[in-house]
Amino acid sequence: MILAFQIVVVICSLILTLLVLLHKGRGGGLSDLFGGGVSSSLGGSSVAERNLDRITIGVGLIWFAAIVALGLLYKLG
Repeated sequence: MILAFQIVVVICSLILTLLVLLHKGRGGGLSDLFGGGVSSSLGGSSVAERNLDRITIGVGLIWFAAIVALGLLYKLG
């Protein structure tokens, strides 16, 4: 059981790293990568950026839950 949570933490950590690197910084980001730079700068955040935000939050919550579960398993075991 502990091994399964450790694997989840490692996979989520790698995915989170990738997702954070895809986020829009001062320039660029996922929307500019696919040619939506002009529309996203004029109209706020694009659909791709909003979906990227949602996915990042979801993976972050899974990562957090796995860390808490690992802590509880180590404390009990």
